[in-house]
Amino acid sequence: MVTYDDLNLQNDRITELSHVLHKLLSDRGLCDSKVTCDLFFQYVESVQDHLKLEDRHIYRQMLTHKDQEVRNTATKFMSGQVEIKRVFASYLRKWCKKRGQVLKISDYQQFAKETDEMFELVLDRIQDESEKLFPLLREITGEDHLLVA
Repeated sequence: MVTYDDLNLQNDRITELSHVLHKLLSDRGLCDSKVTCDLFFQYVESVQDHLKLEDRHIYRQMLTHKDQEVRNTATKFMSGQVEIKRVFASYLRKWCKKRGQVLKISDYQQFAKETDEMFELVLDRIQDESEKLFPLLREITGEDHLLVA
């Protein structure tokens, strides 16, 4: 069973990790530490898990709704999700070795720029979910606590 509380807790965790990692990764000397890498890959896994959860449980009921605006909102969020996945995959290929869960930073300035852009993209998405997607879901389902089983 997935609840709004579950989704919000995931978003809170992703936000918290984004802020901590932003600080850690702004210091080149900390980028290669095991602690930073562990937190970074927790962040990656948290974002990916959240997007998968939304794929499996949220959009189906919106795409089949009678109201065209609801369907349009679902399509917009799904398109945004595809873009986040694309940016994430490209970023990970360029800057990470998943096997050893280490960052491979050859150009720190470019890494820092792309990392900030990625964090901003994800944080903007979280804000949109909180302000637009979740309230709309509550409205169309009439549920305050339970989202889907």
